[in-house]
Amino acid sequence: MNEPTTPWVPGTVPAADEVSAAYWDATREHRLTVQECEGCGHRQHPPRALCTACGSTEGLRQADASGTGTVDTFTVVHRAPRPDVAVPYVVARVRLTEGPLVLSRLEGRDDPESWDLGEPVTVTWVDLPDGRALPCFRPTATEES
Repeated sequence: MNEPTTPWVPGTVPAADEVSAAYWDATREHRLTVQECEGCGHRQHPPRALCTACGSTEGLRQADASGTGTVDTFTVVHRAPRPDVAVPYVVARVRLTEGPLVLSRLEGRDDPESWDLGEPVTVTWVDLPDGRALPCFRPTATEES
């Protein structure tokens, strides 16, 4: 597996609030979590103040996710949002094994055009200066026979 040619340095990331604090705390340990409604079992990402399935505002908790999924869709960005961002890079919607969609970056390939829809991916992390981390995804390693 190829490593990214340039390390990604994220810009400003919003501070944690009462809804997202448990999610951000888990990222400090490089644990990917999704929000789960204890009432109906629905899982969602990012954390919200209410369940998007049943509307409950009670019993929402962060549950560990496997960190695996598949590429649902992606785009290659060729125009940098800031001067310090190297292009091209890939932004993707990843369907987690647990069901929720996560908007993230895809890393680990020299050719950003080489991704395929449905391709299996695994979470990796970009550490932030404040101790939190952002999830990114890389190709899932396959065993060679």
